[in-house]
Amino acid sequence: MRVGILSPIAPKEIGGGYTFEQEIFDQILKLAPASKHEFVIFEGFRGAKNSLKPPGFRSVSLKRPLSDRFVRRKRRFPWEYKWIDRVLNREGIEFFLNTTFEAVTLTIPFSAIVWDLQHRLQPHFPEVSANGMLEHRDTFYSHVLKHATFVIVGTQAGKNEVQRFYNVPDQKIRILPHPTPSFALDETASVADTLARFNLPSNYVFYPAQFWSHKNHAAILRAVARLKEVDSLRVPVVFTGSDQGNEGSVREMVDKLQLRDQIFFLGYVSRDELRALYQSALCLCYVSFFGPENLPPLEAFGLGCPVIAADVPGASEQLGDAAIRVNPSNDLEIASALKILSQDKIKRDELIRRGKERARRFTGSDFAKGLIALLDEFESIRRCSPARA
Repeated sequence: MRVGILSPIAPKEIGGGYTFEQEIFDQILKLAPASKHEFVIFEGFRGAKNSLKPPGFRSVSLKRPLSDRFVRRKRRFPWEYKWIDRVLNREGIEFFLNTTFEAVTLTIPFSAIVWDLQHRLQPHFPEVSANGMLEHRDTFYSHVLKHATFVIVGTQAGKNEVQRFYNVPDQKIRILPHPTPSFALDETASVADTLARFNLPSNYVFYPAQFWSHKNHAAILRAVARLKEVDSLRVPVVFTGSDQGNEGSVREMVDKLQLRDQIFFLGYVSRDELRALYQSALCLCYVSFFGPENLPPLEAFGLGCPVIAADVPGASEQLGDAAIRVNPSNDLEIASALKILSQDKIKRDELIRRGKERARRFTGSDFAKGLIALLDEFESIRRCSPARA
């Protein structure tokens, strides 16, 4: 089949979305020459900067044409732009393989990836509900999942949610776990002076997460404040990630709890700095309320960083026994887990061992092979229909 695929559109600053999308895109292109399919790369969608054109692949612009910019009708979703379908049909695309949650067409057979449906599960968080976001997301998934040939989720928990909220038939849903990013499987030690400019203390707790309210930075602050007051245990914490409206609140809480000398805000960091931060940390403390899967625990696993993670639906499938799972609403559980990893080297070493094993169970290459297997499965069905004019 002739398969369309978007060049990555997520900016680096977006964090996990960028890592996931870039990893899958790169791995598909590595495997594509040995597959039965021809891949066409579409660039420039959503204003994304063109990446380096990989040799051996046809690249086509998917920038909105000037002639369409004068059309007054308001459009909210990519598939409402008829020029996109015209471009895809002109290129003879028989299947569109989405490597992000976006969907650019509903008329050509396509796959859809669902990262989370938290707008239905936890609408009390404004980032998934305020200013019409809940209705927007609901309309998006209602249309996309109904039309998709395959719906890809990472866990059985994610599959259950898709079926529960959008009544998607079982045979359309396929489970492909989030892959451990390639950079986290590189066991090369970070350069010693990579973190020098940050001047961090040793044995810090690491939390790479954008400042959304659901990321639950506050629970970590309350936990370390308790350790300081009750156990006389001073635990430094390093936060990285861009501000999405909640960083000011977190900083105010730092001052209120008198933790200013323990908390470090580094903002956006480079990939090399991120690797070094994992490798030098006491542990990752990932207490986001959202699931069912998250990338940072997998990154930490691969880089030898013990993991404390929120016990949300899907976490047991993704993390197994390689992490200490805690109730993200329970500061005492988080504090207890931090105390254990601060004082029990044997426990830390055991989690590191289990984490490295877990990290290699499902890689970007495995995910890409799963996607190509879906293309192989659908090819015989696609051949029953004439090519689109």
